[in-house]
Amino acid sequence: MNSLKLTYEVDGEDFTRAGEASSNVKKQLRKLGISPEAIRKVAIALYEGEINMVIHADGGNIDVEITPEKISMVLKDQGKGIADIDKAMQEGYSTAPDEVRSLGFGAGMGLPNMKKYSDEMRIESTVGVGTTVYMTVNL
Repeated sequence: MNSLKLTYEVDGEDFTRAGEASSNVKKQLRKLGISPEAIRKVAIALYEGEINMVIHADGGNIDVEITPEKISMVLKDQGKGIADIDKAMQEGYSTAPDEVRSLGFGAGMGLPNMKKYSDEMRIESTVGVGTTVYMTVNL
C-alpha cells in the first residue's frame, strides 16, 4: 500500500448521520489489516471531531490519508472558531447549547479525547472564520 486518501463532507446539525465518516474509515482500516489498537484510536478521535463539527460548526470536511507509517486526519470547518483553545482543551469545558446536551452530547470531552487518542494533534482556529484540526495516529 502506498497511500489511500478518503474525503468526507459532514452535514451540520444532522445528528442522525454524525459518525458516518469515522465508521467508514474504521471499516477501511479493518480491510487494510491495520492493528485494532490503531483503528480504535482513529475511530474515537475522528468521531469526536465529527461530532464537534456537527455541534459547533454547521459541518465541514474531513480528509484522511492512510500510509504504511501513519493515518493523518484533517478536519476543516467554517464555523465560529474557538476563542480560547487552551480553555477548550480542558476536560468538561463546553460551549454546547442545552438542546445538544439534552441529546447526550456536549460534555466537554471532544477535544481532550481527540488529543488523548491521537499521537499528534494541532488546532488552528480563527474566530468568525473557522477551525482546522490536524491529527495523526502512528502505525
